[in-house]
Amino acid sequence: MIEPVPDEPAGPESEPPEGREPHGREPNEPQPHEPPAGPGDETPGDRHNGRGVPPGFGYSMPPWHRPSPMSIPALDRPGGVVRFPLSPADVSALVRMALEEDGAFNDITTIATVVSARRARGAIVARRAGTVCGVLLALEAFQQMDPKAITRTIEADGEAVEAGSPVLFIRGHARGMLSAERVALNFMQHLSGIATLTAQFVAAVRGTNAKILDTRKTLPGWRALEKYAVRCGGGQNHRMDLASAVLIKDNHLAAVDGDVGRAITRARTVAPPHARIEIECDTIEQVEAAVAHHADIVLLDNMTPAQLTECVLLVNKRAIVEASGRVRLENVRQIAESGVDWISAGSLTHSPPALDLALDFE
Repeated sequence: MIEPVPDEPAGPESEPPEGREPHGREPNEPQPHEPPAGPGDETPGDRHNGRGVPPGFGYSMPPWHRPSPMSIPALDRPGGVVRFPLSPADVSALVRMALEEDGAFNDITTIATVVSARRARGAIVARRAGTVCGVLLALEAFQQMDPKAITRTIEADGEAVEAGSPVLFIRGHARGMLSAERVALNFMQHLSGIATLTAQFVAAVRGTNAKILDTRKTLPGWRALEKYAVRCGGGQNHRMDLASAVLIKDNHLAAVDGDVGRAITRARTVAPPHARIEIECDTIEQVEAAVAHHADIVLLDNMTPAQLTECVLLVNKRAIVEASGRVRLENVRQIAESGVDWISAGSLTHSPPALDLALDFE
């Protein structure tokens, strides 16, 4: 569980989580007193290069506070407010599992080469420009390895960073920082990669009416986080799962002998009243049938820009028009200019390049 940790405890040192000692500290070894702030240690609320926190966007915590999903302001994004999707308990469990998977609590290289009392300062720095996501998970990794670690956030989820900019600072036991490094970076690089790619797609269609959406092509167990990263990049979420909306695809149509009207009618009968009915169309004839049977969303699959434009004119705002299939940064602008309302891209989550981040020690 993520709990506040006092900066200067008045009494005896608090006990570590049951079953383990703080990393970098031998049993019964006294905790070294936290050194005073040195050069480069900003006061709480300071921002890199003198920039302030944009209203409703970033956050800067006092060094004694351990951030949790409840303490991070929601992001104001197209389509509504975005909140971190995991509870404190879920964050703690996920990060603990990742650390155990990496053998972080028995890091033999670090134990062999770094004395237990050694302290260090470091920063996670962006090697390339991008959009940040996953800061809370990185902080939790460092704090699980060293509950006394002091962290300070410079860039919050959803904020753009330039190459060379620090994202967060850490002070604490060198052992804990080294053993948490890979897990912290893995979380942030993957989620920031999704947010960065999404932001590039959003920028590419700016000035059109098209919205960029994700798909269900996510890593098993990571859907909530990956869809959160899409929102941090300015995109919007398609249906979260199979139970949240109806999407009739080609294989479903095959089961009803390709009868579009029959598929929509059966979906209306079975689906909850609030569920929207979407149907995938490969031809103009299917689009005509979908509109005639009052589909809420018409998904145009793998159509050329000329075909997309023809279908948009045919639908004539009687349904939401979505384009999908072979959507890339190179062609998304042309797709958007056809007049579609939504553009869904599986690549946002199934193949984003990781954002290059690194932990630099002072």
